[in-house]
Amino acid sequence: MLRRYGFAVAPEQISGFMQAVTLLGPRSMADIREAALATLAPPPDRRDEFEAHFQSHFYGNTSAVVEGEADEETRIKDDGGADNERIEAERSQEGGELSSALEQLSTRDFQRDDDRLTAFRRKLSSALPTRRSFRTVRTASRGKLDLRRSLREIVSADGDVPSPLLRRRQTVPRKLLLLIDVSGSMKLHTADYLKLAHAAVQGADRAEIFTFGTRLTRITSALRIRDRNQALARAAAQVDDWDGGTRMGPTLLAFLSVPRFSSFARGAAVVILSDALERGDHAELETAIRRLSARAFRLSLATPLAGDPRFRPATAALRAILPDLDDLIDGSSLTSLADFILSLARPAPAASTIWKRVS
Repeated sequence: MLRRYGFAVAPEQISGFMQAVTLLGPRSMADIREAALATLAPPPDRRDEFEAHFQSHFYGNTSAVVEGEADEETRIKDDGGADNERIEAERSQEGGELSSALEQLSTRDFQRDDDRLTAFRRKLSSALPTRRSFRTVRTASRGKLDLRRSLREIVSADGDVPSPLLRRRQTVPRKLLLLIDVSGSMKLHTADYLKLAHAAVQGADRAEIFTFGTRLTRITSALRIRDRNQALARAAAQVDDWDGGTRMGPTLLAFLSVPRFSSFARGAAVVILSDALERGDHAELETAIRRLSARAFRLSLATPLAGDPRFRPATAALRAILPDLDDLIDGSSLTSLADFILSLARPAPAASTIWKRVS
């Protein structure tokens, strides 16, 4: 009921509410009400509306909810205009980008998606940015003298001076880190992002995948299963906050607070797949992005909103983090995302430079 009337209630809040009711007994309806206030956390400005819905659900008192129903209906009409089909779509989808069933059926080709991901997986390892490793390999020319091995050869040859042995530092691909937003506003893109993530883990030796919404979950081990359907089923069982709320700033800070996790970002190509629609104060998001940028080799934000030619980074959160991003690109399709990741080794102007020129 609360979700139907526009309250943001994450799955973990629902389970927390049920656990709180169990712990309290409950001895009275007052216990249930206090548990609901503590775990479902209605905004202070909507507390009266929350109380009205509570009275309606548990006591059958619907008189106080009539006004709330009218307000919700008006909000939908204002958002959707006079287009009845669009209004119906908004009612049936609680988040994410809206599109009709006809449009999806006419533009989606799963076989082509699979072919594209197969090509992406095959090319990924050689297309990632590289770095010089501290490990060395033997080389016949253009290397430094391997003094230890050369002396060993001299000793084994009874003092004869063989040709000097050379070594050079290895060149290895950089790590790829994908941070995938699984909140309600991204639910139309989550399936495609996970398919891409599975292809990345299969194609790169050092790829790491995390999901975030109201929680942070590492799903790399699940995506190492070769069969994609089994891998995605395992990942689905691990993630608890599908299609719920989003706390992008706090979850990214939680990622950085775990030393083992933050080490994945050091020197890596980091791609955040999210619309970056942070609710409330964006100070934590700005801090997290700044710290990620300092650790990463390249930090990119792929947002499906950029698929619209009219898109501009106009929100306060996007304006705040834009100077710390290396790329702000279109994340609305598998094609654009795969092509971008395969181009990470090629230099490009900073995101702030590109979007200032576009604006």
